[in-house]
Amino acid sequence: MPEISRFYGIVIKMLFNDDGRHHKPHVHVYYGEYEASMALDGELLEGKMP
Repeated sequence: MPEISRFYGIVIKMLFNDDGRHHKPHVHVYYGEYEASMALDGELLEGKMP
């Protein structure tokens, strides 16, 4: 999974052609024990973030 950015402990990754579950362009966000899928417009699609 290619890493797009890393800052303040937040890691943002994007998969190529990963629209099977969400049907919307999104990124995967990791912060400590938290994981989430977020649409490019900021909508939280899955998981949770503090």
